[in-house]
Amino acid sequence: MTTLIKLGGSLVTDKRVAKSFRRDVVRQLVAQLASYFASGERGPVVLGHGSGSFGHVLAREYQTMQGVAGDSGRLGMARVGAVAAELSSLILVELLAAGLPALRFPPSALLMTRNRRIEALETRPLQSALEQGCLPLVHGDIALDSQVGGTIVSTEAVFAALVEPLGVSEIILLGEVAGVLDVHGSVIPRIGPSAFPDLKKTLGGARGIDVTGGMSHKVQAMAELVARQPSLAITIADGRRDGILFDLLRHRHAIGTRITADD
Repeated sequence: MTTLIKLGGSLVTDKRVAKSFRRDVVRQLVAQLASYFASGERGPVVLGHGSGSFGHVLAREYQTMQGVAGDSGRLGMARVGAVAAELSSLILVELLAAGLPALRFPPSALLMTRNRRIEALETRPLQSALEQGCLPLVHGDIALDSQVGGTIVSTEAVFAALVEPLGVSEIILLGEVAGVLDVHGSVIPRIGPSAFPDLKKTLGGARGIDVTGGMSHKVQAMAELVARQPSLAITIADGRRDGILFDLLRHRHAIGTRITADD
């Protein structure tokens, strides 16, 4: 069964500073991923990342999330796509340097949206890459939209569209927080779909600029996803913690917040 991993935009960049790449953080996580690949007992993995201070700054300036119209809007969308690709290329360099067979799959070339929701996604190239033992790399990206011209799709939205066709059993979301926090600042170890309405009022947005909704959007989307796919489990955890990615992949340690269909 396939595992999807997201390196959050707040983890791989400083969202408060335009185009600030946290190379040291990425390198540590890539090293853990390389150790997992070398362990000999691994399943297929797709790696994703947020756009952080690369895509979100320009996306807010051009309001690309709301739709695209006119020359200015189209140019803005193209610029947002360019900086998202720039960050993805920086991460790809680190993956290749660690000896990982990573291949970039920009979602903008694989999907179409309708009124800001994914309508069609071509997954055959990713499936082929996984079958050959490669590591597909995706990210939050721009999308051409049949109703509003263009928009932005989050990495979580891309992941949600990949769950069924890729046979995904696990999603790991790594950011700058230890998990989903309650009103007292303590990590909530497990969340089921029915618990989300009570949690929503306590969830904050993202630190820095995030045009796709922050933590509240993330938890809501993931709770809805596990309700539709009961065999799926999702972990939200702090990617800065030593060895966390290897532990989650290899040892399945209970770290952070677990979102499941079982309340």
